[in-house]
Amino acid sequence: MRLTAPSFIIFLMSVICAVLALLPVFGIAVVALPTSGFWMMTIAWGLMTAGVLFRGV
Repeated sequence: MRLTAPSFIIFLMSVICAVLALLPVFGIAVVALPTSGFWMMTIAWGLMTAGVLFRGV
C-alpha cells in the first residue's frame, strides 16, 4: 500500500476542524458549532486519513 501526502486543501481543512474542536478545551466557547468537539476531531482525523490513503483527494 502506497501512502501519499494529502493535498494542501485537505490538510488545511483538517487543521481548521481540529482547532475548532480544541477551542472549548481552552475556555473559548463556540456556540455556532453544530456538533461536539469529539465529532469535530473525528471529522478532522477522517479528512486527514482520506487525504493520505487516496491519491488526488
